[in-house]
Amino acid sequence: MKPTPTSLPSPKTLLAFGAHPDDIEFGCGGVIARETQAGGTAHLVVCSRGESATNGTPAQRTKEAKQGARLLGATIEFIDLGGDARFAADVASALQLAAIIRRVRPQVVLAPTPVENQHPDHTVLGRLARDAARLARYGGVKELTVQPAHAIEHLLFYAVTLEAEPAGHPPVFFDLSAPAVMEAWKQAMAAHVSQAQTRNYLEFQLDRAVLNGRRCGVDFAMPLFPNDPLVVASLAQLGRAARHF
Repeated sequence: MKPTPTSLPSPKTLLAFGAHPDDIEFGCGGVIARETQAGGTAHLVVCSRGESATNGTPAQRTKEAKQGARLLGATIEFIDLGGDARFAADVASALQLAAIIRRVRPQVVLAPTPVENQHPDHTVLGRLARDAARLARYGGVKELTVQPAHAIEHLLFYAVTLEAEPAGHPPVFFDLSAPAVMEAWKQAMAAHVSQAQTRNYLEFQLDRAVLNGRRCGVDFAMPLFPNDPLVVASLAQLGRAARHF
């Protein structure tokens, strides 16, 4: 008797928050490309226009981010959390993000890690996204009653730099080895021409993907860090561990 094929889970709806116009592409763009190519939907929310950056004007960086989102198969919007390098972990900002979560109603939210040793906007935005995911499901929050409450399934953090990866927090690795996924991700990163003037961020992220791929036996991989323990219905959903015992 032939084994019954295991049905693939339905594609997810993703909502990704980025502090600056390039963060999502560099930090989790490969995962977004993988999911949209599998039939999922992704919406990107960029919380500044890079006003304080050394390279690129806000207008240029906005244009680059729109191009990057298109290449990833995602939609995009821009909001103001006080300006680049001025984010604050306050209730008003958390409510602003929570309102977006209620409007988009994603199953999965992606945000930068709240690790301290990185751009302060990334740290603050990670905290705000974590708080917003909770506030979005509280039905009695008066500022959010325009939209019904919504509980996400997962909050996953991404790291733009190695220093931003949370120590002692094992990641979930996503296999990005499919050529179409890698091509979309590389093109989305390459759209941020203004940021390549100081450092080759594209090559840096590709090097990380190769290294992470070697950690788990694939060509390219990207780590995400769950905010909460994952719950599975059976051992069949586990996939495999990164280490080959």
